[in-house]
Amino acid sequence: MTKMTSNKPYLLRATWSWITDNKLTAYLLADATHPKACVPQEYVNDGVIVLNISESAVEMLNISNSSVSFIASFNQIRQEIYIPMKAVKAIYAKENGDGMPFDDNDTDDDYPDDPPPSESKGPTLRVVK
Repeated sequence: MTKMTSNKPYLLRATWSWITDNKLTAYLLADATHPKACVPQEYVNDGVIVLNISESAVEMLNISNSSVSFIASFNQIRQEIYIPMKAVKAIYAKENGDGMPFDDNDTDDDYPDDPPPSESKGPTLRVVK
């Protein structure tokens, strides 16, 4: 039997789209104690952090198969945020709490690093006769 990759990043992306398509505010709950997490520690409570990841709150949001990253302002200071997929605990709408919690049973090995961007130099043209 072939082991499949985790469905967590796919469900996270889909739930984010569902929340934003309904014009609601997407909040991400993450484990701030994960050694690779890069979050502002002054906003961490009991080892977790809640982050607004709506389109109007962040720049360059990237929900990859291995992590969530973006740029956000905290007290008017722009910071790069990085959250390994293992550290993601839930995504939900601020306004009504609808969303999706995630199990803590996964491991970092369930989220292999994303492949590097292809080395392609862009499209090429050739003459076909």
